[in-house]
Amino acid sequence: MDWAVVLILVFSGFLVLLAAGMPVAFGFLLVNIIGMALIVGPEATLMQITHNIFDILTSFTLLPMVLFILMGEITFTTGTAERMIDTVDQWLGHLPGRLGLLAVAAGTVLSTLTGVPMASVAILGQTLVPEMEKRGYKKSMSLGPVLGSGGLAMMIPPSSMAILIGVLGDISIGKLLIAIIVPGLLMAVTYFLYIVIRCSLQPHLAPPYDPPTRPLSQKLKITARNVLPLIFIIFSVMGLILVGVATPSEAAATGAFACLLVGFYYRGVTWKASKKIVMATASVSVMVMMIVMTSSVYSQLLAYTGATAGLATFIDNMDTSTVVIFLAVQIIPLVLGMFMGATAVIMLSIPVVMPIILVAGIDPVVYGVTLLICAEIGTISPPYGLSLFIMKAIAPPGTTMKDVYMSALPYCYMNVVIVALIILVPQIALWLPNMFK
Repeated sequence: MDWAVVLILVFSGFLVLLAAGMPVAFGFLLVNIIGMALIVGPEATLMQITHNIFDILTSFTLLPMVLFILMGEITFTTGTAERMIDTVDQWLGHLPGRLGLLAVAAGTVLSTLTGVPMASVAILGQTLVPEMEKRGYKKSMSLGPVLGSGGLAMMIPPSSMAILIGVLGDISIGKLLIAIIVPGLLMAVTYFLYIVIRCSLQPHLAPPYDPPTRPLSQKLKITARNVLPLIFIIFSVMGLILVGVATPSEAAATGAFACLLVGFYYRGVTWKASKKIVMATASVSVMVMMIVMTSSVYSQLLAYTGATAGLATFIDNMDTSTVVIFLAVQIIPLVLGMFMGATAVIMLSIPVVMPIILVAGIDPVVYGVTLLICAEIGTISPPYGLSLFIMKAIAPPGTTMKDVYMSALPYCYMNVVIVALIILVPQIALWLPNMFK
């Protein structure tokens, strides 16, 4: 069977199962089992899948992902996240679009504590959107900043999705975690400037108001109480990786322990909270391991059918520049992200695109960064971005899906520009990792 036909059949079969409502991991597993059984036979298929399950469950490289998930659950359950938002609010003053800027700043801070965009959108939306509506903010300036900044959770370490890309693409996890820092901060700065400029030109979008003032001594006290623990957590993860003291797995463990200590400091660790943290972490971790396992089978399926080699040979024979190839491969995650979640986008993209990246001589770390941004775009891109539906569920009455869609689009456009910028100037992603070789 021609390799192009194999790709079409696998993609279409998976999309049909997703449209039927089957969970990502199980839909992928079913397609893989049928495909492998037709190629190597039922017995060999079961042996191969069993072998993959064992490899995944005993893989040390997946440990950081589980611990990063644990960090996020501890952060939100113990109330650490809300304290960070309150602290950031103290220092924004009278800037145009103040509450929108608060959403971006708080989203950036929350990104250092959790790698789950939907969770960030939920907590920022419940906390800030009603206040924005009360202050007369238009939908585009109350919903948009929350949707855009929520996605930063994937782009600033700790990021469980970055770990997933590293595992599936055989990319250095340490380098990838360091490489996403500058692009993530660039995205935050871009959002910040966009809000300030647009609210300066169109003040009716975010009517100015006088925020309650507090003495400088009180601001410093609140900042010390809430920011010093945050710095402790950040250093426990990225600080140890940057100085070369710990591997990503060890840093994830120290980060989870630091989050737990901070939770005790804020007296948020109770028996009920602990049970919720453990159960939520276990539930998400099991699904992630299922997804990694099925993606491994997917890669083998493409290899057995010759699809991987065929696609790589096709790209190698093309008379075009590396930049054009790099731009072209971004179309896959951008289009898929309009219809499915970030995890599914990563699973489908990496086994197909990674051979192209290697043949074209593109740095895998740079590709991992751009793929992560494309996956983040998918969480807020119409019509089926998961964060869009979460925002609709928590938005004030009268908010329509059209309001949510239109609010998210400017942030999608800005992120696409940043992807193109990284492709044209790879040092945006590589500068920081190269400093810590």
